[in-house]
Amino acid sequence: MATPAAEVHRALLARGETVAAAESLTAGLFCATLASVPGASATLRGGAVVYATDLKATLAGVPEDLLAAHGPVSPETAAALAEGIRVRCGATWGVGLTGVAGPDPVDGHGPGRVYLGLSDGGRTDVVELQLPGDRQAVRDGAVTSAFQALLDRLG
Repeated sequence: MATPAAEVHRALLARGETVAAAESLTAGLFCATLASVPGASATLRGGAVVYATDLKATLAGVPEDLLAAHGPVSPETAAALAEGIRVRCGATWGVGLTGVAGPDPVDGHGPGRVYLGLSDGGRTDVVELQLPGDRQAVRDGAVTSAFQALLDRLG
């Protein structure tokens, strides 16, 4: 059985499309997981680990006023991460992941709260997740959810 990352790779390859990711709580796990698929260089453009709030603006292009108004963990930030990284990396698709892995709350968001942005340049969707488990389980769940959301959009 193919992994979700392998399925995403195959679907992107069949369409001649690429993906890039701006990752906060997952700290590069989405890109690393896709890069583990043989031939991923044909579909993975790259990404940015934007763990620090200021890097969401400087590396992924999230407007500073949006960050000031909504904070680093918000649907608006997830959407802007996806849109910004797609443009900055020259990819067909952009994925933005932000949230709280735990164990402590951040800015009023409890552990397991994740916002996943997905953009193709014409439409940007945001999925709000409440994932169970410890830090690693939340991070793994966020990545799995991102691959599934991308597969759903790819059809």
